[in-house]
Amino acid sequence: MSHGTGRSLEVSSDGIADLFFPVYALLFEEDSDFVADIETKLAEARMSDTAELFLSKAIAAGVGVGALLWLLGMLVGYTLFFLGIVGTESLIGLPVPNQRFVELINLIKEPALVLGTGLVFGSLGFAIGFGSFVAIPYSRASARKREINMLLPDAVSFMYALSIGGLNQLEILEAMAKADDTYGEVALEFRAIVQETEYFDTDYRSALRTRSMETPSDELAQFLTDMLSIVNSGGDMSAFLSDKKDSHMRTAQQEQEVTLETLELFGEMYMTLSLFPLLLIIILVIMSMMGSAQMILLYGTIYALIPLVGVGFLVLISTVKQDEPGNGYLQTADGKTPAGGPELFDLSLVDAFRGEYSLFERIRSREGTHRTKQFARAPHLFFRDNPLYILGLTVPLTVVVLATLLAGGRVPTSFEGMVGQPVWSTFVYAYIPVYLNCLPLTVFREWNERSRNRITNKLSANLRKLSSANDTGLTLLESIQTVSDTTTGKLGEEFGIMYAKVNYGMSLKEALVEFNNKYHIPRLARTVKLISKAQEASSQITDVLSTAAQASENTDEIERERKSRTRMQVVIILMTYLTLLAVMAILKTQFLEVMGGLSSSAEGGGGSSAASFGANIDVDRLSLLFFHAVTIQAILSGFIAGYIRDADLLSGVKFVLGLTTVALLTWVFVG
Repeated sequence: MSHGTGRSLEVSSDGIADLFFPVYALLFEEDSDFVADIETKLAEARMSDTAELFLSKAIAAGVGVGALLWLLGMLVGYTLFFLGIVGTESLIGLPVPNQRFVELINLIKEPALVLGTGLVFGSLGFAIGFGSFVAIPYSRASARKREINMLLPDAVSFMYALSIGGLNQLEILEAMAKADDTYGEVALEFRAIVQETEYFDTDYRSALRTRSMETPSDELAQFLTDMLSIVNSGGDMSAFLSDKKDSHMRTAQQEQEVTLETLELFGEMYMTLSLFPLLLIIILVIMSMMGSAQMILLYGTIYALIPLVGVGFLVLISTVKQDEPGNGYLQTADGKTPAGGPELFDLSLVDAFRGEYSLFERIRSREGTHRTKQFARAPHLFFRDNPLYILGLTVPLTVVVLATLLAGGRVPTSFEGMVGQPVWSTFVYAYIPVYLNCLPLTVFREWNERSRNRITNKLSANLRKLSSANDTGLTLLESIQTVSDTTTGKLGEEFGIMYAKVNYGMSLKEALVEFNNKYHIPRLARTVKLISKAQEASSQITDVLSTAAQASENTDEIERERKSRTRMQVVIILMTYLTLLAVMAILKTQFLEVMGGLSSSAEGGGGSSAASFGANIDVDRLSLLFFHAVTIQAILSGFIAGYIRDADLLSGVKFVLGLTTVALLTWVFVG
């Protein structure tokens, strides 16, 4: 049903594009640079539309959005000018001597203003619709380029391992094309090469040349060009891949250095930007004391400007910070890649056998009950492996707690009531949800990270042990047994489990895949993919294991450098927030309360100047607004610190807990 719906939508969009094709032909020339650039980006983004069809669709999108905004503009113009919200008695302020000309202007000025407003809105709408549509291939090509550049060093290591394992050039290309579960967009680029040779009767040299011109990554394009020269000259492919492996590992470290330097610049920018709302708040408070500022500006600064600055900075970081691509799962023996959800809801293994015998129907009906009982016996292990699912319990609990407090009348329901109880009301509406949701999420998320780190922390050293054991003449399975007997920790236990599974009849490849999918860590998946593919050809894969160890060590080095450098950025963000909190607390205790006291004493003693300066001050209201400001800033600073640290928003939950707790304790003391 969904396939048919998507098909009909595609046909309808093509029909709309055909309708606007004459407009495209009128606006653009076939050999224009813009059309050629769009065609290049469509190829890099792996979008099937031609440039003519795509731009026709973009024009249609622009016309559609423009028409909607034109109608909105006409409505706004009618509301403003015909209903008299904006006066039109004097438009320019110049005298008009001719009375008939004045009458003509008075007759047409309001319709002209309405029409002009509609045209402005419509033009803006066309620009938004057309520009947004045209930006799609640029965005997709950029995302593909980013992923390709990140995965290319490991992909080259994988190809090198295959080459020293005895595979020829075509077999290496085919193996890379099938490795999309691990190497993502890099594998899709090689799949395009293989498909062009298989289905279009193109020799793979021409396919390599074509792909080098159409890939969005300059690094991959250079790699394919160099590979083509090796193929044409009949050079040593293994030596070429070995050199490229080392080169791309160095390039990955250099790119990491550039990223970290950019993040350092962003950290300095954040220190300045986050203090801007504080300065604005101070100015607005002083102006309000003088009776020349509106409270709406203070509300806008706290509830709009502070969140916008924080969210904007997060978006800015996301353009530089590189998260690890892939979900870490490998294809199982049946050729399927797990979706990545919790096993409690995944019945795909049982579903694969449904319909053959009635026994499997009974098994499936009881499998859910069996897994539910497993969950009931050890729910903490389920939430450790799937931290986000704890929100399924904590969010309803938060709603129940808030509803109970509201029903019992224990918390104010109006803003004026919150002014009378600033700390308690903010604690109920903001801090109770934060604590009830973030505290369990932090516990299970950190537990999950530590359990996964127990595998990756010793991965490089154990790969070196495997390589050394395999070099003595032991098979890969015997090497795994040797390492499991001489290694402590979780990884040694997993090696022992793999050895036992193979002894009980499972293939070594299946055991490796099951081990990987248990932890589903992307870097582990790339290592396991390399080893499992190489061991299909031979059990003596010392060089392959050495390559895997080298790639893992390179990843460890990059990770250590990243943590070391980002630690300073996190400290800057935390210290900036603590500075803001301290200034707000001092402003509240040493300025607002003092000025409020002076105003009261001046009114009692007849001091008109002091009384007039502080007459408009509302200490309780400003205390509530300040508390809300530091609370919002604490939440945003926590998420920003976590994202800079680990390229993961969930990593910031622990910082949110810490900063909000400091803000709460501070305001309990000063508020």
